[in-house]
Amino acid sequence: MARLLIKTGGLENQTLELRFGTNRVGRDPGCDFPIDHPTVSSNHCELVLSGEGVLIRDCGSTNGTFVNGDPVKEAWLLPGQTVNLGDVELFIESTEVNVAIPKYERERPKPPVVLEGGVILCPRHPQMPVIYKCTHCNEVMCNKCVHVLQRKGGLPLFLCTVCSHKCERIEAVKEVKKKTFIGFLRDTVKIRFRNPIKREKF
Repeated sequence: MARLLIKTGGLENQTLELRFGTNRVGRDPGCDFPIDHPTVSSNHCELVLSGEGVLIRDCGSTNGTFVNGDPVKEAWLLPGQTVNLGDVELFIESTEVNVAIPKYERERPKPPVVLEGGVILCPRHPQMPVIYKCTHCNEVMCNKCVHVLQRKGGLPLFLCTVCSHKCERIEAVKEVKKKTFIGFLRDTVKIRFRNPIKREKF
């Protein structure tokens, strides 16, 4: 990160580690970097750190702001230059900007469950059968989790919920219906439930 080092006696080895954005420097204790010196104004200058570098801006100070001995109202700073706020000297060690971007990993769903009849259940909606498969990452999904893009004057486009690539419809699968207890007995014991009493015809 951008850094300035105070070289003036009595204040030496104090470091200004700039934060991204505007950093106020002055004698006022409320500044981001207070410098207790009689030649420094209460709100002496601003050091603006951005993606382009460090910009110094004088805030109407009494004793002025100087870069390499030249008075400035506003100037871009470079490593190795010297800045004077009144009689206080600062050395510019670095003007680099390090923006840390946190790594984000999308949680992958668990592998889909395949039933005995070949029915594949959606990893995100376990009660729904898989209908679509991504042509890029091979992710499978049901009607609820696939993204549908309506195209003007054409067929809708189905997009993967993971990588946003095109999905293709796989072989249609009938939804699995829960059987009743009687249906279960019919399939396992092969019992036909019927009335054994025949009515006599008169």
